[in-house]
Parts: sequence; C-alpha cells; structure tokens
Amino acid sequence: MHTTFNIDEILQMAEQIERNGAIFYRRAAEVATDEGVRSTLLMLASMEDDHESLFATMQGTLDNGAGGDWDLDGQAAGYLNAVAAGHVFDLNTDPAESLAAHPTAREILLQAIGREKDAIAFFIGLKSSMPASWGLDRLDEIITEELSHIALLSDEIKKLEE
Repeated sequence: MHTTFNIDEILQMAEQIERNGAIFYRRAAEVATDEGVRSTLLMLASMEDDHESLFATMQGTLDNGAGGDWDLDGQAAGYLNAVAAGHVFDLNTDPAESLAAHPTAREILLQAIGREKDAIAFFIGLKSSMPASWGLDRLDEIITEELSHIALLSDEIKKLEE
C-alpha cells in the first residue's frame, strides 16, 4: 500500500481530534454529577484546546511546499486511511453523542480514557514515520500530556471507588 498525505491533511485530522476531545469533555462535565469529576473534565477540555492551538500553530509555521507530501507505506498509512474514512473513530461526529442519557461518573471517565487512547494511537502512528522537521518534539509533548490525562482519569475512577 502506497499512500501520500500532506502536512495540512495530517494536522487538520490532529486538530479535529483535539477539538472533539474538548467538546466531549465539556459535554461530559455538564452531565457529571460529581464535582471533582466535573472539575477534572473541564481542566482536560482546556488542555485539549491548547493541543488544538498547538497543531494550528504547527500548521501555520510549517511550509507545506517544503514538506511536500508525506509518503507512507504499511501500518501508518493504513491507520491514517482508516481514521480518515471514519473506521477508527469518526472525526465528523459530535463526540458528545456517545454519552448515554444519564451516564455515571465512572462511565464518563472510562469513555474519556478510551478517547485518550485513540488520540495517543493516532499521534504515535504519526510519529512513527513523521519527518523530524514537522515538529516531532511538539508531538512528543502532546503524547506525554495525553498519557498524563489517562493517569488523571484513572485517579478519578479510584476516588469514586473509595
């Protein structure tokens, strides 16, 4: 399989992932009844906003003409194609639609962990063959922060179980 993506397409997907994350966290905070969970969700929404801004900045500062198309083979290309087609997660669906009518705090947190895992998988897929000139160091920072989100969400689940 031989697929090309340009930096704009890739960064637009990354921005949408972060935008969807922020939407999900804000909607989840609206329905969460536990104040600690609500506070954590709003903090995570803000962090996702920051990630979206970082990807937008990357898109604005990188010269697409200089980077050209990103030539991919194998798993990374297959994964990006699956994301673009909506087979992994649908970037065009309202992420808040996945919340049940009356979700428990635990259900919200588990769903949030799943969304974080999806985002991390996407970013690691990008990193595996992304040219360093496209901002690998920034991507590493976002991956590290997304991993910390999972730890934070897991801590909230533990608090609920105490």
